[in-house]
This record gives sequence, C-alpha cells and structure tokens, in this order.
Amino acid sequence: MRTRLALITSATVAAVLLGACAAAFLVIRYELTRQLDLQLVQQAHQILRQQHHPAPQVLQGDCAWPAAPACAQVVAAEPGADPPTPYLLPVRPGTRLVASGRQRGGYSDITYAGRPARMLTLPAGTDRALQVAVGADGVRAAVRQAGQLMAAVGGAGVLLAGVLGYAAARTGLSPVARLTATAERIAATRDARHRIELPPGPPGRQDEVTRLAATFNTMLGELEQSVAAQRRLVADASHELRTPLTALRTNAELLAACERLTPAQRERASGALGRQLREVTRLVGDLVELARDEEPQPLVERVRPAELAEQCVRSARDNWPGIRFTLEIADGATRATVDGVPARLARLLGNLLDNAAKFSPPSGPVEVAVRDAADSVEVSVRDHGAGIAAQDLPYVFDRFYRSPAARALPGSGLGLAMALQIARAHGADLTAHAAPGGGALFRLRLPTATEPRHKSLVHKEPS
Repeated sequence: MRTRLALITSATVAAVLLGACAAAFLVIRYELTRQLDLQLVQQAHQILRQQHHPAPQVLQGDCAWPAAPACAQVVAAEPGADPPTPYLLPVRPGTRLVASGRQRGGYSDITYAGRPARMLTLPAGTDRALQVAVGADGVRAAVRQAGQLMAAVGGAGVLLAGVLGYAAARTGLSPVARLTATAERIAATRDARHRIELPPGPPGRQDEVTRLAATFNTMLGELEQSVAAQRRLVADASHELRTPLTALRTNAELLAACERLTPAQRERASGALGRQLREVTRLVGDLVELARDEEPQPLVERVRPAELAEQCVRSARDNWPGIRFTLEIADGATRATVDGVPARLARLLGNLLDNAAKFSPPSGPVEVAVRDAADSVEVSVRDHGAGIAAQDLPYVFDRFYRSPAARALPGSGLGLAMALQIARAHGADLTAHAAPGGGALFRLRLPTATEPRHKSLVHKEPS
C-alpha cells in the first residue's frame, strides 16, 4: 500500500511538474519568436517608407549574418520580371502569389548557407512582394538552452517527487503501519492489551487514518474486556459449580451405600440429590444463556406490560407465599404495548420479583407499579429489605456478584445479570436504586411499540 501510494503521489507530482516545464518552454519559445517577428515587421515598414514601389531587386544585405542586420529583396509576381541579378532569399510559389495579391503574407523559417533564419513576406505594391529576413541563430540557441534547462528541471523534479512521494506515503501511513504491527503482535501473543500509539493533537483535527487507529484501539479495548469477561465467567462458573458438584458427589456416594442407611436417611439423601441436580441444571442453563451474550430471535409479539406484570405477580405469590406482593397499574398503562418476546420479558420480571422477595423480611411487602410515559412504559419493583449499599450499586448487575449481605442467601448471582441482558436485547433500560426509606428499587423502561425495525421480526396484536 505504501509503494502504491508513493507511486501514485510521485506520478501525479511529476506529471504536474513536467506539464509546467513544457508550458514554460512553449511560452519562452513563443516570446522569443514573437520578438524576432516584431523586428522583421519594423525592418519591413522602414524599407517601405524609404522606397515607394521598388523594382524587383535585392535591396540590402548579403545574408552574412550576424554582420548584416537584415536582408531584404523585392520579388515580382511573374518570373519574367525578375532582375538579372539572382535573389539572395528563396523564392517559392507562395511568394509569387503574395506578390500578385492572391495570398496573404506571412512568416516562414528558412535556412541560408547552412544557418537558420526567419523571413517575412508581405505585399509591396502592384505585382510586388517584399521579403525581409534576419538571422535566428540567437533565438534558436536561446530556445535550445531553455529546453535543456526545462529538461534538467523536469528530471530533477521527477526524482524529487519520487523521494517526497515515498516520504509522504511513509509519514501518512505510519498509523496503518503501527496498526498492522499491533495486530501482528496481538496475533502472535494473543494479548489484547496492546494499543496503537496515536499522534498528539485534538480529536477534531485527526485525519482518517488516525481515526481508524483510534477506532482500532477502541475495538481492542472492547476485545480485552470481552476476553476478561469470558475468563471471569469461566472462573466464577468453576467456583459456583464446585460446591453443588461436591454435594452431588457426596449424596451419590451416600446413596451408593444405601444398605447402610435407614429409609429416612435414604429419602433425605435422595431429596437432596434431586434438589442439587435441579440447582445445577438451572445454573448451567443460566450460564449458557449469559455466555451467549445475546438474545435469540424468536417470534416477537406486541406485549402489554400490565398483563405481563399481573401474570408474573400471580406466579411470584405462588412461589413466595410468605411475601405480600402489591400491583399498581396506572390508567394510561392498561393498554400500552411494547415489542418483545413474552417468555423473555416474563423471565426478566420474574427475576426482579424473586430478587425482591429474597431480600424482603418475612411478610414484608413487594410493590410493583406499571406506569405509562411519553414513549415508554415503566415497570418498577421495590422491596423493603436492607437495600443496596452505595458501594454495591455499580456491581449489582455483574455476573456472580453477591454483596456481603447476600452471601448467606440462596442463589448464584446470575438473576440480575440475566435480567439486564434481556432488557438490553429489547432496547430497554434497567436501573437499580436505593429506595427512599429503605429497600431496593429497580426500574425497567420499555420503549412503546413501533413499526417493525427488521424484516425478520413478526408482530402479533395481543388478543
């Protein structure tokens, strides 16, 4: 790429420079020839003023340039009227036509005695033509010197253009070279912590290549975070699975020695084994969904958050009979709809309700409210437990994160992380707050239903 850019840049600069040199050479040649033509015109007018209607003859000069300033002769229209003395300057058929008035005069380049000259032919009365010639040695030499100078300047310019083009390509593509070196180093070391060094300067004045390097650095940061998140997930999953798997192995070993257990002991070990299997199965399922880091694309429907909240609250009352769940639905939110997958949204609200019930005191209330805003529907879930400490608020949605107050409670720390993932997949905003007066408050803002944003999304109106 650097070579191609250097060649293109050098060729462009060289073409412009050669064109400028060629134009300068043409201008110089034209001006020198024009000065010579003006000299011929002055000589011709001076001769015509001195001699009126001259006879065909050689008027002045012997063409021994540069001794004589000019040569002049009068040529007859008919060869029979020529003088006995031969003409010094060449007489062509066009000269006779100028003399007879059938053709206009003009300039011509001639060679006399092996030396260049410039000749002017113009009418000089009836059946007469005047020819005036001056030596063009000086003009030809000056034009030749100008051509040589322009050729030397052009050649030096082409070489300089090549050097400057390569330097410009190398300087301009230095961020790309650093980007390539960083990518190769990452590929060799598998370490995404490397970054491309950016040139100093305000972000608004950066060129496209520098912005590409900055974007690549941003991508590397995201990659590093993703790799770190995957490693944390594996480490946390290993840690979380170690305890239930140990319990499973212990209960399985107890059941293997069932002949030494009483019926009551066998029943307890069997029940514990079943519960632990269900816990491990649920934990593995949650891990699979979170490790995927994206939502599947099943059938998307028009969902009424008010109806969904009623269903989730009824299920929560069955699962947590010792907790009082209250539901408040604003008038404007009764018929509000959102685009989403009902099962996934139900999982989201169920996780929020389970979290609130887990941290609520016995017989404590959990307040659920559904309200309609201008372009969204807000579902809030509040409990009256110990609340969320200020230092824990930034981490409540992290995978496997459990505050010191929650480590003695059952759970794996994946419920809120999964709720946040489902919310983001639906374009919703899920936030956690410390509720006024104690407890935790979770707010879910779902965008109201719009036209399909993708052809693969199929919407159904709720029945």
